[in-house]
Amino acid sequence: MQITDVRIRKVEKEGKMRAVVSITIDEEFVVHDIKVIEGEKGLFIAMPSRKAADGEYRDIAHPINSQTRETIQKIILDKYQAEAESDTEA
Repeated sequence: MQITDVRIRKVEKEGKMRAVVSITIDEEFVVHDIKVIEGEKGLFIAMPSRKAADGEYRDIAHPINSQTRETIQKIILDKYQAEAESDTEA
């Protein structure tokens, strides 16, 4: 599996969410609404989710194993950081 495109939309309002991201996998499958969140230990991603009848949020799409999650998170956060640095230079 290759992440072939990452599109970042920065969020400029108060709160912990910093961006909403779409990724393309193998130039064939897109996952929208991945969130970049500022947590106590730094940035992390939250996969797209929906509120269930019991009030809990459940992921709509997510990696099956932690290695894939870490790979996706690294690619997204690296691109987010690169864009944030280029914004401060401009």
